[in-house]
Amino acid sequence: MATKSKGTKVVAKAGAARKGPVSPNALTRDEAYALGRKLREACPRRSHAGWKAPDDRPDPVDLVLQSEKGRMPQLLPLRHGRMARSAFTFYRGAALTMATDLASTPVSGLRVQACGDAHLCNFGGFATPERKVIFSINDLDETLPAPWEWDVKRLAPSFVVACRDNGLSDAVAKDVVLTCVRAYRESMAEFSQLKTLELWYRTMAVEELIEGLPPDLRKRVVKRIQKEQAKSRGEELFPKLAEQRGDVPVIKDLLPTIFHTEENPPGDVQKVFRDAFAAYRGTLPHSYQTLLDRYELRDAAVKVVGVGSVGTFCLVLLLTTGDGDPLFLQIKEARASVLEPYAGPSEFPNHGQRVVNGYRLMQPASDMFLGWCRSPRRDYFVRQLRDMKISALVETFGPPEMLIYAGWCGRALALSHARSGSSVALSGYMGRSDAFDKAIASFSFAYADQNEKDHAALQRAIREGKVEARGEEAKEA
Repeated sequence: MATKSKGTKVVAKAGAARKGPVSPNALTRDEAYALGRKLREACPRRSHAGWKAPDDRPDPVDLVLQSEKGRMPQLLPLRHGRMARSAFTFYRGAALTMATDLASTPVSGLRVQACGDAHLCNFGGFATPERKVIFSINDLDETLPAPWEWDVKRLAPSFVVACRDNGLSDAVAKDVVLTCVRAYRESMAEFSQLKTLELWYRTMAVEELIEGLPPDLRKRVVKRIQKEQAKSRGEELFPKLAEQRGDVPVIKDLLPTIFHTEENPPGDVQKVFRDAFAAYRGTLPHSYQTLLDRYELRDAAVKVVGVGSVGTFCLVLLLTTGDGDPLFLQIKEARASVLEPYAGPSEFPNHGQRVVNGYRLMQPASDMFLGWCRSPRRDYFVRQLRDMKISALVETFGPPEMLIYAGWCGRALALSHARSGSSVALSGYMGRSDAFDKAIASFSFAYADQNEKDHAALQRAIREGKVEARGEEAKEA
């Protein structure tokens, strides 16, 4: 059931002079800001504070298992093992659990293109087609139009959980969460003053972000960027992920995360995947189709990805030019968003298309090879396997790094939401005071406590033999 709010009635009233309900983006700046302020009457900012599990809350372990329907069964014990490792890894894998919980929380009625899984590890740096490194959301498997508050309430508690996982005090965690939400609120106010095209041209360039860092930290970040730039070059990536078997280039088996199957041995790509790849080509702009045509599909192997995504079908594709220039693509299963039962179904017939649309709406720049396709049983989206993607090493963060990163994530989320929603109305709702910041901080600590209970429930189910789990020793490529 889609979320309902009195806020939608206010939108209709604000647009009455325009002969019917209108989007907040169609209002004047003053009307949109007034609309945002008016929405506080139906949904006060303080109403976002705190969390109490409803009496009819589904069992969290049941929700973990429910989210796995249709996944590759042989990989599910690995998923359980990864989620059981810590409260933080559980949080990362429990997107459905939190979507279910957020559906019962207050919303203002304003909607955006939401990430659906906006925890702090789903942000990072990546290269634009012009080779400029920017910072933004970089995982949009669950993206869907939905209440904007849900992304904020997914991101903010993730910092409390991460701080606790790193042994940082709750006092530090409170400063971190307030920094994150304040950055979101103040950035939204800043973006609300921009012209429409100015906003869509706006990016968070990493070189600009690191200018204000302390010298030691800036040096570390620059070194990391240079390392990822080298790793992302095809000629550097090839010997790590692939090898020559005679005249045939094939992907290496790197168990347990990359491997071939009996149905798809090295160098022999199944017809179903070749057909899907041919269909994917048709979703690219013509100029990029021409670029893709320079390459030949040579091999495919299964790849185990992430924490929450373990068990979804994912392939690494190896393509080469006539001269042997390599290109690695990732074709990943796109399932129904965890938000759909609560925010409404996707407008797209293919969930891969839903994901690609989310990338193009929420990211200031996207992968040239971003597209979608379908096999008889699954929807997929396709992108480069590595394109200078830089993930934060959150597990190493102390208070200074966590505070800086919280500000970056808050601002990045605001930019993504402003691209599809009404930054003016959102700014009007949150206002200039820290009332909203404090309410979300209160929610974040209460929900982090809930997450710890849910994590303990999964560990208990594993100990009692109700859920199978296994660990891993090999490091993911």
